[in-house]
Amino acid sequence: MKTKRPFSGLWKQDDGLAAIEAALVFPLLLTMLMGTYDLGNAILANTKVVRASQVVADLVTRKRATNNTEVLEAIEAGKLALEPLNTGSFGVDIASIEFDDEADSSIIWRRTVNMTPDPSVLNRVEALAEENAGVVVVSVRYTYQPFFAHFLTGDISMMETAFARGRKSAVVRYQ
Repeated sequence: MKTKRPFSGLWKQDDGLAAIEAALVFPLLLTMLMGTYDLGNAILANTKVVRASQVVADLVTRKRATNNTEVLEAIEAGKLALEPLNTGSFGVDIASIEFDDEADSSIIWRRTVNMTPDPSVLNRVEALAEENAGVVVVSVRYTYQPFFAHFLTGDISMMETAFARGRKSAVVRYQ
């Protein structure tokens, strides 16, 4: 008489195999989905930061001279370029730089809001130096907070700089 072994047919049964495979793969797929969502939003935020810097630079360089009201309106337009993102961490640094007869640079005026001024701004415009010309440098800083991966990556700091020449004059002055 043969005795039956209770576990002998266990390896041959595959009734719950699909459920086990799904339980093993589902967390990986869910992680990839959430990572894709955060990555897509981070790319979108970075694109909006680039656009914000260019919008501010364009608005500041439209006239021969600008004033406080126009600069504040340009900064507000930069914030609007970030919508629908939260603009609480939005910062901007605007510097109008003039080059003299020997192409040496100097800052004529500067406006910085919600960030520290870029200390290397004069070094960054050396390649743009032309005698008796000027350039406006707009640096925008934004901190993106991932929705799902915040505990892994933390906040992501983004910075973009736009360089623009005055449309109607070589140097954009401040009244």
